[in-house]
Amino acid sequence: MHEKMLRRDCTLQLGRKRLSENFLKGGATMHVKKYLLKGLHRLQKGPGYTYKELLVWYCDNTNTHGPKRIICEGPKKKAMWFLLTLLFAALVCWQWGIFIRTYLSWEVSVSLSVGFKTMDFPAVTICNASPFQYSKVRHLLKDLDELMDAVLERILAPEPSHANATEALNFTIWNHTPLVLIDEQNPHKPVVLDLFGDNHNSSASSSPAPGRTCDAQGCKVAMRLCSLNGTVCTFRNFTSATQAVMEWYVLQATNIFSQVPRQELVAMSYPGEQLILACLFGAEPCSHRNFTSIFHPDYGNCHIFNWGMTEKALPSSNPGAEFGLKLILDIGQEDYVPFLTSTAGARLLLHEQRSYPFIKEEGIYAMSGTETSIGVLVDRLERKGEPYSRCTKNGSDVPIPNLYSDHNTTYSIQACIHSCFQDHMIRNCSCGHYLYPLPRGEKYCNNQDFPDWAYCYSDLRINVAQRETCINLCKESCNDTQYKMTISMAEWPSEASEDWILHVLSQERDQSTNITLSRKGIVKLNIYFQEFNYRTIEESAANNIVWLLSNLGGQFGFWMGGSVLCLIEFGEIIIDFVWITVIKLVAFSKSLQRRRAQAHYASPPPTVAELVEAHTNFGFQPDVISHSPTTGTYPDEQPVPIPGTPPPNYDSLRLQPLDVVESDNEGDAI
Repeated sequence: MHEKMLRRDCTLQLGRKRLSENFLKGGATMHVKKYLLKGLHRLQKGPGYTYKELLVWYCDNTNTHGPKRIICEGPKKKAMWFLLTLLFAALVCWQWGIFIRTYLSWEVSVSLSVGFKTMDFPAVTICNASPFQYSKVRHLLKDLDELMDAVLERILAPEPSHANATEALNFTIWNHTPLVLIDEQNPHKPVVLDLFGDNHNSSASSSPAPGRTCDAQGCKVAMRLCSLNGTVCTFRNFTSATQAVMEWYVLQATNIFSQVPRQELVAMSYPGEQLILACLFGAEPCSHRNFTSIFHPDYGNCHIFNWGMTEKALPSSNPGAEFGLKLILDIGQEDYVPFLTSTAGARLLLHEQRSYPFIKEEGIYAMSGTETSIGVLVDRLERKGEPYSRCTKNGSDVPIPNLYSDHNTTYSIQACIHSCFQDHMIRNCSCGHYLYPLPRGEKYCNNQDFPDWAYCYSDLRINVAQRETCINLCKESCNDTQYKMTISMAEWPSEASEDWILHVLSQERDQSTNITLSRKGIVKLNIYFQEFNYRTIEESAANNIVWLLSNLGGQFGFWMGGSVLCLIEFGEIIIDFVWITVIKLVAFSKSLQRRRAQAHYASPPPTVAELVEAHTNFGFQPDVISHSPTTGTYPDEQPVPIPGTPPPNYDSLRLQPLDVVESDNEGDAI
């Protein structure tokens, strides 16, 4: 009996706690539900709270043509209008999809405009075709030149009559990357012959043929590139022996120059005071001091006029040769490296201020002994940018680090592609190529430290996947200026004036009364604006948001007679659907909580009167009824009536069903 009373007390205390919690939670839930129902009532204006009633109300009140006829006509017309409405709605969605897809393709239109104003004269980069003076690099190339002479002798006279002459040669360079002859008289079994005695057969099952020779027509000259101590080799073939020996010599010279400090390379190239004999810009004289010098691995010292790094760019007030740049250059052709450079002349490039000159890829040659006139037209490109054009404003969004940033130049796609190739070179070959800038902490490739670099470089150079990767990673500049050139040439100096011009130039350069210059060593340049205007090629969006909205609205109005208000109505009905779903989920959740709460009682739950009394009177003890058949407190075995106190009639304790909420103004149940 005592245990049952304790259990009853615990049940009452639990009931008090749950009642207070239910009052708090129930009150918050009722407020949320009341707000949702009232908001739904305001939006719907009385259509009801089922999905069917909501759809009927929408069809009856929408301004879109078609849905109204579905509920107003007879059965046959209802079916007809239902099918027509679905068909036209599908057509509208299909057309909308086409227009949205066209808009998201980010197509551009190009407009061309012509402007007239004072323009900045372009930066002009001048280089000699030969990167070094042979008199200053002869000691570095001595062994290589002797080896080259022997190679040419073997190619031109393949008979093995000069075997003793090769004993004095230094074969250290040759052993890394030799030139070979490939005898293709039997195409199915070509034979590889070494130029200096040892013959190598391309087939492992065949034996070498000592003393075997072949003539120039029957053999092709190739370069053998090996890695992993000669265990993996490949052959780079050439159609002409001239190409083969030039490529081989440049590769070996790269190995030599990559080990020389940059300051020594600059000293061995052509200085500005030696290259530039005369300079005139418009009516103002200039000299080599007005040029900025940089070192280019392919062309040695290059000199840039009007680069705009330290001073403001020079303007040009009028078109014509009189207002341009006039130069006389001494290329010193007699001191060219014979096997490194086979072209004589000056290499020049016109480019924007503060941009790095990629003269090998974009430059042109000016021939010696001529006067070259270059008329310039200016094209300015303005790309739209993302998402319309794949371009960048300053290269900050390009994942490739710019190796040319040390020159404080602007971004260009050539700088990105070269930096990307050098990055692949370092990752695949463990060293950087001599022709490109070197990241900090890395070393240039050479035969001593990286014996497999030539094989790796050749393989990377012909790798299409590598080029595509770099092209995909790099972006064009959004704003670019291109200089279109019209080139004309004439002999200079003429036969009548050659004597006195060469005398004057020789006296100015060497303070000599004798002629120390020749026609083959001088170049005259005239660079000027051909027309005093510029063209602007600008990209603009072909399909903007106005175009999209106009087409979407036109299709919607044509097929269904709708407007933006009809779309708002449709959005309203979607919100009503969501709210009804939320209310149903809340009601389901509450009913589920009630079932779980009732399942916690082991004995019959207390009455409402007991819960209320226990909540207000903490000393209340209810009467306990024994349901055990063994206890016989009352002989007549009649159940004892349960005394209880009716709950107080407080408004704050009034209970209402979940789906009945007072209205805002009239108090009627919704």
